[in-house]
Amino acid sequence: MTVKVIGAGVGRTGTYSLKAALERLGFDPCYHMTEVMAHMPQALPLWQAAVKGKADWAKILAGYQSAVDWPVAGFIPELYQAYPDAKFILTLRSPESWAASFSETIYALCARQNEAPPHMQAWLDMAVAVISATGFPPGLDGAQLAAAFTAHNERVKATIPPEQLLVFEVREGWEPLCAFLDVDVPTEAFPRTNDRSEFWELVRQGSEPA
Repeated sequence: MTVKVIGAGVGRTGTYSLKAALERLGFDPCYHMTEVMAHMPQALPLWQAAVKGKADWAKILAGYQSAVDWPVAGFIPELYQAYPDAKFILTLRSPESWAASFSETIYALCARQNEAPPHMQAWLDMAVAVISATGFPPGLDGAQLAAAFTAHNERVKATIPPEQLLVFEVREGWEPLCAFLDVDVPTEAFPRTNDRSEFWELVRQGSEPA
């Protein structure tokens, strides 16, 4: 099994909904930050090495057909080199609405890193490092975040050949996604999940010791 689809969109662009959609379309299982949290002893050291420039993609993504969200979204040039035949999906939303959502969820969590349980500290260290390297270091205001979001998206478009890249908003639903992946359109509604309250519930679940 190899990775066929890679999400280039950062967190809070519908990546959890995209994960559910890809798994419904047969590209399962799909890697997401929740996988790191669920398999911390195995996954975290691999991502810590990736942050230091020593990624072993075959180990990180072993058994997965697709991958979305951070930390994956922080390594798009490297992943394109590792999986040159994969299809990439850049999830978008308006920069302003993204900055607001990011500020109230992921960025807020990172800012309160020192308040997290001890067993979560190393995971947060990795997450902050990846998010910062993607262009979102601590301390940015809303306008700076929106500008950095746009810059990330433009870098992705400059990196991935157009024929391998779908620029996608999850509100567009199944049709553009299925056309890009050359699969049939499901009859059920496109998954909509991980609003801000769901985000904090996922964090709460992940912060409970195994």
